[in-house]
Amino acid sequence: MADIRIVGTAHVSQASVDEVRDAIEEYHPDVVAIELDPSRFSALKRQARDPDVKDVLAASNFNTLLVQWLLAYLQRRIGFDVGVEPGSEMKAAIEEAEKRNLPIALIDRDIRITLLRFWKSLGFIEKVKMGWALIVSIAEIDNGQEIDIESLKDQNVIDVVMGEFRKFSPNGARALIDERDAFIAHQLVLLKAQRPEGRILAIVGAGHRQGIAGYLDNPATLPPFASLTAEPRSFPWAKIFGFLVTGLFAFLLAAIWFSGVGTGVIFEAFVFWVLIHGILSGLFVLVAGGHPYSALACFSVAWMTSLNPMLQAGWIGAYVEARVRQPPITDFRKIYETESLAEMARVPLFKVVLVAALGNLGSILGTVLYFIFLFPILGIDPAEVISLGFQNMGAFVAGLF
Repeated sequence: MADIRIVGTAHVSQASVDEVRDAIEEYHPDVVAIELDPSRFSALKRQARDPDVKDVLAASNFNTLLVQWLLAYLQRRIGFDVGVEPGSEMKAAIEEAEKRNLPIALIDRDIRITLLRFWKSLGFIEKVKMGWALIVSIAEIDNGQEIDIESLKDQNVIDVVMGEFRKFSPNGARALIDERDAFIAHQLVLLKAQRPEGRILAIVGAGHRQGIAGYLDNPATLPPFASLTAEPRSFPWAKIFGFLVTGLFAFLLAAIWFSGVGTGVIFEAFVFWVLIHGILSGLFVLVAGGHPYSALACFSVAWMTSLNPMLQAGWIGAYVEARVRQPPITDFRKIYETESLAEMARVPLFKVVLVAALGNLGSILGTVLYFIFLFPILGIDPAEVISLGFQNMGAFVAGLF
């Protein structure tokens, strides 16, 4: 029967690099299984074609890409502090396997699917908490906070960290940890079936070791493989919210009209909609370091895109930013090589993605503030106007029949 040994590593640990090399030397595996998917393997080997700005714009996954870049930056900054490049233990496993002509098995899930499932699994509050936690973590690392990397391989420490993560973001923990534990276990079970008399050495992050081992001890508990690989289909809350906003805006204008307060008030309400969305969206683009043309584009379209759930102002700003900045194809790799957030923010491709994210955020904030401050700015009583307008609308509709 095939034997599987799991080595749990920290991705920025020199001790983990040495542990991987020693395990291959001592265990003499027939196959080395590593926690990588084909795209990350190619990137690690510098074999993959980097996406260009057209690929980024076509995918339109600006938020998930921004989170991916910031997470990678956080890991890289930790690596700088300890003098180890992120993923060095995986590189060591690849080098040792190739030196011994051992087959390499890529056992992790496609990073694109993982990030999509992760981002779409989060509710709005979880996304806000996750973004804030990421910003705080980066600030702490940039300010010199030290992390005991080796302690992160201790199971007691792992249990505490994982427990806190599950409390903080249960849906995120399921997508990033539990589902990948199951996916990797499926791959190892398959390898075991293919090599019934072989030795399989699995190199995985320490946080996955216990979950994978549990599934290998009891394969009957594994969820169906198809449920782990399908692209997520979440309920379209954003589109529903967009249609509700459009309907509420139209209802308010109609209520004001039928209340008899005058067409001037309707005009003011409409102008306020245009200005608050345009100003906030354009301002957020400038905060992102976007070009004035991109800010002007967002200012011009934000009022329209806020009424159309199929469009977003930030997307328009990103297209303009891409045309103005014309990021070279080398920008994608440059983002993964920057040593500070300030340096990353100067990369044109990063600006394109940040413009999209913050341009949309400004427009959303504009919608919220519009409904909060509309009636105070107009100087009218909302209860009276809406009540009277609704009554008059009812009388008008009844008169049609």
